[in-house]
Amino acid sequence: MAIITKITTQQKNTDRFNIFMDYGKGKGEEFAFSVDSDVLIKFQLKKGMELDDFSFVEIQYQDDIRKAYNKAIHYLARRMRSEKEIKDYLLTKEIDEPVINEILHKLISLKYINDEEFALAYVRTQANTTDKGPNVIKMELKEKGIAEGILNQSLKEFPLEQQIEKATKISVKFFDKQAKDSLKIQKQKLENLLLRKGYSFEVINIAVNETWINNEADEEMEAIRFQAEKAHRKLNKYNGFEYEQKMKQALYRKGFPIELIETYLSESKKS
Repeated sequence: MAIITKITTQQKNTDRFNIFMDYGKGKGEEFAFSVDSDVLIKFQLKKGMELDDFSFVEIQYQDDIRKAYNKAIHYLARRMRSEKEIKDYLLTKEIDEPVINEILHKLISLKYINDEEFALAYVRTQANTTDKGPNVIKMELKEKGIAEGILNQSLKEFPLEQQIEKATKISVKFFDKQAKDSLKIQKQKLENLLLRKGYSFEVINIAVNETWINNEADEEMEAIRFQAEKAHRKLNKYNGFEYEQKMKQALYRKGFPIELIETYLSESKKS
């Protein structure tokens, strides 16, 4: 048995208390451990109280839970978190799994974490503030440990109409910046971009086709002129038929249709 001889408040953290004890080995008073205020109250620790080994272990375990709980609450204060995010965070703090399980149970019972509410809020935020498509959002939620059923339900917060609207806006901006490529190459690049951002083929087809009608022959001719000027700098050592064939090959590889290439070359001969 050991007897508590003194309890003092920590200077840097007034919610924690230092416990001093006499172990009866002739050494007198020694620092034994520190506890959170809640643990102090729960075990009614006070001067003169005797503690056996079992009590000591139980106090330490409850204090570990309290410290981990405080870390979790601090982590949650920044934004909503999924259950897996809390668990992964506490694991990085080298907290034992039994303690983590206690924390998660407490946080769930207090409704501080709720994967359904988290997933709904996450989808709404991503849909309204980013250009991510549903497939990318779904992947991110999976990484956060959201169950398949909850995940699919939450994605209803990102309806098809909104997906098409966002994908179309991306398409318009993309075409504005890519006017120096052929329409074929632009379309391929845009489709790949929208796939990477997480949009379905259905949404991509609608968005690209809606934007496509605004890119007429003038834009295509402007693009072929730009690419032809670049190719000419490499091919100007050739003449006549050889030059024309190599120019055709270069422009065809850039995605321009052969009819447009013929039109451009005919116009360039006249100028």
